[in-house]
Amino acid sequence: MPALPIRLCHLVPALVLVPYLTLGAPASAAPSSAAPSSGASACALKGVTGWTDEGHDTDQAQFQPSTGTRRVLTLFVDFPDAPATGSTDAYAAQLAPATGWLARASYGRLQLDTDSPDRWIRMPADSTSYHFERGLTFETHEKYLRDAVRAADPYTDFSRYDMVRVVPARAATAIPFSPTYLYDPTTPGITADGTRLKWAVTFGQDMWRWGHKVAAHETAHTFGLPDLYSFTGATHQYAGGWDVMGNIAGAAPQYLGWHSWKLGWIRDDQVICLAAPGRRTVRLTPVERPGGTKIAVVRTGATTAYVAESRRAEGSDSSACSTGVLVYRVDSAAPTGEGPVRVVNASPTATPPAGCTPLDMAAHTPGQSFTDPATGVRIEVLAGGGAGDVVRISKK
Repeated sequence: MPALPIRLCHLVPALVLVPYLTLGAPASAAPSSAAPSSGASACALKGVTGWTDEGHDTDQAQFQPSTGTRRVLTLFVDFPDAPATGSTDAYAAQLAPATGWLARASYGRLQLDTDSPDRWIRMPADSTSYHFERGLTFETHEKYLRDAVRAADPYTDFSRYDMVRVVPARAATAIPFSPTYLYDPTTPGITADGTRLKWAVTFGQDMWRWGHKVAAHETAHTFGLPDLYSFTGATHQYAGGWDVMGNIAGAAPQYLGWHSWKLGWIRDDQVICLAAPGRRTVRLTPVERPGGTKIAVVRTGATTAYVAESRRAEGSDSSACSTGVLVYRVDSAAPTGEGPVRVVNASPTATPPAGCTPLDMAAHTPGQSFTDPATGVRIEVLAGGGAGDVVRISKK
């Protein structure tokens, strides 16, 4: 592939926030005997952007595996113009919850084995020399990471780790945000202890505002997930506070079911696919819990589909502004930051409570439905309750 500069999703600050019954289907919810079924793979979309996107054919050379145990090294760095004071304990504590958060979000299918040595590594240049600003280039970012690795090399064996985190001292205000580093296989890159460094997150001062979920957001870029917030116009116009890949501080940051499927956190047998005309009735288990059917997908084109999933105010989504069935459109041809996921708002005229935005009120409840005349797709919510939701999906 051509040389890849860090794409905009990894250069800009991770977020620019705006202030932010027992389940039982009625008789009419019985599955239609005429419903054609498709294996889940018939609804898996091909990515065509060549970068982070919603396609299931994630480049396993460019992006790291999203299941199993990933070994992570955290480097704490200070600078001649911004020396650290005190230990690294508070810094490590700020990011530590990300390990458990990701384990729960992945239903235990991802484990981060994190090593955070209590040592400040002195960088060879002033913090201001690295030009962390919106014009930051891939080359400049790689130089920053290379300097950190070289400075730390006498104290660690990089061959033991899959990815690196670099955390700056709080005095280094010239390092304000947290871009993700994805290596360019066409260049020499960064090598230490005989190992090519492929994936890293270099944190900035925004970690003190967003907390451990900025680590969940940026780490997911190394697995191939795109940004759901908008690079132009209203920042959260597409996905609101649904999924940490959008609003990091959103009320419902659990990864979308589509993302969990892409990452291998839910299996094909937890996906109901409708790729041809027909209809299906599906019982959905909330994405916040392991097990059960997680998403119902209606494919609408080569790179597009509608998805329905059940959301509840529990686990990572304990502060969710609305609950029920979340419906969204996926487009694997849409670049990161340009709306690869667009949530359908069931209640666009609702007045959101404090701390919520209009799109946070998007969940559909029993009796509500969504129809897209252009594609012949209809999604109806037939029932809901503590165990999840029942939906009917159809396509003409």
